[in-house]
Amino acid sequence: MEYLENGNNQGSMFACTNCGAELKYKPGTTKIRCDYCDTENEIPQIEVKIEELDFNDYLDKSSESSDKVTVHLVKCEQCGASSSVDPKIRSEYCPYCSAPLIISSAHDELMLQPKYVLPFKLEKNEAQNLFTKWINKLWFAPNKLKKATLNFEHFKGVYIPYWTYDSDTESYYTGQRGTYYYVTETYSTTVNGKSVTKTRQVRKTRWTSVSGQVSVMFDDVLIVASRSLPDEYVYALEPWDMNNLVPYDSKYLSGFVTEKYQVGLKEGFEPAKVKMDGAIRDEIRRDIGGDDQRILQVSTDYKNIKFKHILLPVYVSAYRYGGKLFRFLVNARTGEVQGERPLSWQKITLAAASGILIIGTIIYFTYKG
Repeated sequence: MEYLENGNNQGSMFACTNCGAELKYKPGTTKIRCDYCDTENEIPQIEVKIEELDFNDYLDKSSESSDKVTVHLVKCEQCGASSSVDPKIRSEYCPYCSAPLIISSAHDELMLQPKYVLPFKLEKNEAQNLFTKWINKLWFAPNKLKKATLNFEHFKGVYIPYWTYDSDTESYYTGQRGTYYYVTETYSTTVNGKSVTKTRQVRKTRWTSVSGQVSVMFDDVLIVASRSLPDEYVYALEPWDMNNLVPYDSKYLSGFVTEKYQVGLKEGFEPAKVKMDGAIRDEIRRDIGGDDQRILQVSTDYKNIKFKHILLPVYVSAYRYGGKLFRFLVNARTGEVQGERPLSWQKITLAAASGILIIGTIIYFTYKG
């Protein structure tokens, strides 16, 4: 689990020409800004068509042609994540578990440079407000958790690495088509204490063997290339406004953490195929037709595979409760909040007891009346 700070070569920062402080990207704009004197510099905007790279060609030539960037990494002794920091910083916390990092153990390492980035849109305070509202709506959340949201010292903006995959698919299948038909069934029942005979219509299914071929085209199948956060919550942050991707520029990363790719291009295509399989099977069912369908076997060829390597913006907060680590995520474009939810058993027990008391009171007054 590795990520870098700032995204510049060896963690260097963009210095303010007015006061010398660090210029940081201002979410929702095309500017980097000084927090001390409000000096702003415009990030040059280049109009380019977002293009995908050829999957197989890249695998063959990636060792020579991949763009790399040098980062200054430090490993978290508590959760194992490796993060990069500015060499000038003397203390920092891990964004995934909030443990103090031992800066003296930092080292330089090369990482893959993304092709495109979706810049942060929400300011940190906006994300914090959305996160606080989400926490306050949780039933049975511990009071300590709600109080912890008031302290955002370790609330971090993180660029998460992703692969996107395009592919043309041809799938050959065998299965069965189910056609409903009805038969009349005689049965006995009791009416007014007497046994009577009646009839009813019962639905049956007639199965017919089928086979065929379907073609499905996929565009921007999104696969997270990080192992630092639970997939369940990362994918729940979707959808993303992918039409607002911009070419990679380290200025967008200034002031934020950017995680290193942990899942390779080839490795990432496997979960992409799992995602595609659901849509392929839906198309097969439509092709089979009838009233019901059974899919017995599917063989899929993937052709014209393209990809992009991109960064998507997320605010991350970590909190420990009852000795367990809980992490919370905010989509820094849409404000969608997801996370692991600890429960207060005291609140659950109190709510259950209150419910029993209310039901008992209703029953008492019902019978008394």
